[in-house]
Amino acid sequence: MSSPLTALRGFGRFWYDFVVGDDWRVALGVVVALAAAYGLVKAGINAWWLPPVAVVALLGLSLRRVVRGARRG
Repeated sequence: MSSPLTALRGFGRFWYDFVVGDDWRVALGVVVALAAAYGLVKAGINAWWLPPVAVVALLGLSLRRVVRGARRG
């Protein structure tokens, strides 16, 4: 039987891998975009469009970084 600490570590590793995945920059960018949208909404600006635009931009940057790395060898 596993200890509660082992189960807690496994749970934490799962969520880290699920949220961060392969590229921590994308995860950080999404968090920043959500925080910026929150701040804009609190200031009275309709910012529903910001997170989807940020995700598309972050995906493009991430793919560009991977393709450049693959071309280098």
